Amino acid sequence: MAIALRKPAEIEKLRAANKIVGTALELLKANTKAGISLKELDAMAEDYILSCGARPSFKGLYGFPNTVCTSVNQVIIHGIPTDYKLKEGDIVGFDIGVELEGWYGDAAITVPVGKIDPKDEELIACAKEALYEAIESIEVGMRFKELSAVLENSIRQRGFVPLHSFCGHGIGKKPHEEPEIPNYIENKNVKAGPKIKNGMVFCLEPMICQKDSKPLILENKWDVVSADGLRGSHYEHTVAIVNGKAEILSLA
Repeated sequence: MAIALRKPAEIEKLRAANKIVGTALELLKANTKAGISLKELDAMAEDYILSCGARPSFKGLYGFPNTVCTSVNQVIIHGIPTDYKLKEGDIVGFDIGVELEGWYGDAAITVPVGKIDPKDEELIACAKEALYEAIESIEVGMRFKELSAVLENSIRQRGFVPLHSFCGHGIGKKPHEEPEIPNYIENKNVKAGPKIKNGMVFCLEPMICQKDSKPLILENKWDVVSADGLRGSHYEHTVAIVNGKAEILSLA
């Protein structure tokens, strides 16, 4: 497995792509309200990305038809934007990818629509807090499997479980690169596999289920739900290892 080590100038290019992602997510968050449709939000993000001289990198990727993955309520990831109009009490995940001058950015948030159920507040907080705990834990020399263990422990301590079969990933000149970074440990030996080094850039993205980690893919071949049929949540940042520390690139 060859995990790329990026030079400072390359990390700056990745930062530029990711800043567009972060700002597009903030734009969607500010416009998330009852009555707006998923297609309207998707078009808003696409217009913004194009206005920055960038390209929405999810559009056409593996055949995905839109700019933003819009995942409502039970859909945890990869939701396709439709004419569905958001309702008070919904929760919606936005996942955006951008390509700028050959370099990629990727991040996701889950947002409440008006006042939501306290359980849904906990669900969203779990994804966000697990992500930030994992980022804060990163040290040069630790193994990616140790990072997966941090993510799983953070999720389970909050009373939820990680979605299986989907994971974080490297990013750079392609939207998905080595390594794969699951939000759980498949075998108990965390002292195996590649180590984190300066110059690595990767995406961490906790995907949260309530009871059952098993994923089901719906008829449209994209929307991913949990086998428990309950609501889920998703958060993601692109991080770079700079001077021994993890820096979040995908902030607005």
